[in-house]
Amino acid sequence: MSAQREVFERIAAALERLAPPLAPPQDWSRAPGYVWDGERTKAVDPIDARPLSTLRGVDDQKAALTANIERLAKGAAAQDVLLWGTRGMGKSALVRAAVAHVQSKRPDALALVQIENRALHSVPALLAELGQVPRSFLLFIDDLGFGADQRAETLSLRSLLDGGLSPRPPRVRVAVTSNRRAIVERDASENDALHERDARDDALALADRFGLTLGFHPSDQETYLEILRAYTDPLGLEVDEEEALAWAIARGNRSGRTALQFATELAGRAGLSL
Repeated sequence: MSAQREVFERIAAALERLAPPLAPPQDWSRAPGYVWDGERTKAVDPIDARPLSTLRGVDDQKAALTANIERLAKGAAAQDVLLWGTRGMGKSALVRAAVAHVQSKRPDALALVQIENRALHSVPALLAELGQVPRSFLLFIDDLGFGADQRAETLSLRSLLDGGLSPRPPRVRVAVTSNRRAIVERDASENDALHERDARDDALALADRFGLTLGFHPSDQETYLEILRAYTDPLGLEVDEEEALAWAIARGNRSGRTALQFATELAGRAGLSL
């Protein structure tokens, strides 16, 4: 029996060496941000966020989102948020900047948790963890599509917003960005194919579940230049308006992203960092 037992012990020891070590429990109380991939969590410190004051052309959206996040950080009632519209107009940047701004005033009261789209099905497990932490969390789902090919993600998000038998923790709210303007358009053509109408119905049903909806629209020439100068003025960089506008024309839009790219070009030429 002793020889047999020795064999079993050797096998058990070998299996332990082969098995990956268990990941330590995630500390949800310290970092300003986290990334959740459905299985593992990565703490992010600091969050990649520009100063809130540098985001121009979205003043109303900035005020509404920041006020909502401040309420969440205080433990007061807050809304789930949908930020939709033109690409490159700062939807994701605004979420990060507003969270960082609130964190600067209330350290450790709030964390941003970015959820990868493919991990939406695993959010109930994440909520079970967050519900045990005396802290507020904003779950961030970036660039979500609403087409028929992402119906599973749409339904998972609807379930998250609606809740199930186990209620969502009161200090956990959701912010979603999307480039799909169709999510808030209400008219469906009678000639749409059935599956297209089903996808549209799913998108509208999802949009209705957000208490705060913020639209981002193309900027005009004046706003584009204002956004650009928010980056260049602090560095003392001169802006040639004709060159700045030609840069935007070449890229097909006057977005905040395009303004930042041109400001980066000017800073690089001057040997400065942005």
